[in-house]
Amino acid sequence: MAINPQQKDRIASGKGFIAALDQSGGSTPKALKLYGIDESAYSGDAEMFALVHQMRTRIVTSPAFTGERVLGAILFERTLDDQFAGQDAATYLWETKQVVPFLKIDKGLEDEANGVQMLKPIPGLAELLARAKAKGVFGTKERSVIKANNPAGIAAVLDQQFELGQQVLDAGLVPIIEPEVDIKAADKEAIEVELKKGLLERLDRIDPATPVILKLTLPSVDGFFKELVEHPGVLKVVALSGGYSRDDANARLAKNPGVIASFSRALTEGLTAQQSDEEFNQALDAAIESIYRASIA
Repeated sequence: MAINPQQKDRIASGKGFIAALDQSGGSTPKALKLYGIDESAYSGDAEMFALVHQMRTRIVTSPAFTGERVLGAILFERTLDDQFAGQDAATYLWETKQVVPFLKIDKGLEDEANGVQMLKPIPGLAELLARAKAKGVFGTKERSVIKANNPAGIAAVLDQQFELGQQVLDAGLVPIIEPEVDIKAADKEAIEVELKKGLLERLDRIDPATPVILKLTLPSVDGFFKELVEHPGVLKVVALSGGYSRDDANARLAKNPGVIASFSRALTEGLTAQQSDEEFNQALDAAIESIYRASIA
């Protein structure tokens, strides 16, 4: 099952960043609150997901949101079965906006053990990957979290991530491997040393013909991911905003050549349901431009 070569080339050599529009059940109330919609405005999951889909639709259908600055977008599973402007979500992104579609496949995190939070099991994974592939999705995203410099915990996270990544590759999709480091971790810099060592060991076993994408917390040491950016088993290194404000995340990103943004909250910061379309589009355009500039620095 071949990977779309145009999409692969866009991610490998295009200028821009990946928009993370994959807020799930746990993070949606917070995302809506920041967007100016209080929990009192909806009852139950169906109403909540309908409102967040309206927010996502407003973002991706905005004239500011195009492939000129946005290389890809990560969707939540429910969005995959939904539509933007009357088209299947993934089809709309690629065919109308020239934005490469990705799908968040993880089901959230286990409780912390050994200083990390592993991925929960993903029932029906093979079917989900086949459905994503049929809908024109290019790749997947799966997030774990590292909270302490525990070598056994970090190794377990990476083993799980790369095992899942291989299943994704076997399904003809490109995995975004995301071992997030908590920005509040006391030993963040030491974690990053251990993490990079573990990543390089496992990347050496990846076939350069089917490279993976890495999604990492912005590092404490500028340029620390240079070997990862240049590794033949890596299609792209992207950075999460991880709780940093957009200005702070952009400033840190600009000091890491070859790394591009894959921001969620930092992208939607300052957007509200109460804004007129003109105000909304202007705010989104400014956000996209600032993240784009930091990504090509």
